[in-house]
Amino acid sequence: MFVELSLPLILGSGSQSRSALLSAAGLEFETDPAAIDEDAIRKALTRDKGINASDIADVLARAKAETVSERHPGALVIGADQVLAAGDELFEKPQTMEQTRRTLLALQGKTHQLHSAVALAREGNVLWGYVETAHLTMRALTPEFIGEYLAGAGENVLQSAGAYQLEGLGVHLFEDIKGDYFTILGLPLLALLAELRRQSGGAP
Repeated sequence: MFVELSLPLILGSGSQSRSALLSAAGLEFETDPAAIDEDAIRKALTRDKGINASDIADVLARAKAETVSERHPGALVIGADQVLAAGDELFEKPQTMEQTRRTLLALQGKTHQLHSAVALAREGNVLWGYVETAHLTMRALTPEFIGEYLAGAGENVLQSAGAYQLEGLGVHLFEDIKGDYFTILGLPLLALLAELRRQSGGAP
């Protein structure tokens, strides 16, 4: 294997996208979603004007890793989170298709940022953390196009704060993208793999 860990590896997330990325990279792991109160943490953090979107993603990733690692003594746990920001506004996963429509209307024609954070924890202690940011510019979208897009993409858009999956029909929403592809999907995979190699004592 490219990464040979002496400890069990656990992904503290129920994200199918993150799980698929780790599996495709050849990692052997189990999943155990952290199930923390993300909304409460976000709201508490946003009261501090000195906290930015990148910090929020970092705190949430660390909290997930810590929480799950406490349930799995002796295991190495991956925590991850992603925050979408456009200016001073933060966007959360839409709950309904109508909310996705409003999200796309708010983001169309503008550049927004995806802050993706990842952390590793063991025995309730964070060993490492990393945040990477991608900048995405949406095309100017008409309400008619948004309706056609949502009809084609379906309820999968509810799994993303920006109401899109870049690996699917969501790619048609954009005119410019600056940033790492894996970061956009919600996991800074290259940095994570480098740290896992370091943890395993393998080749850099």
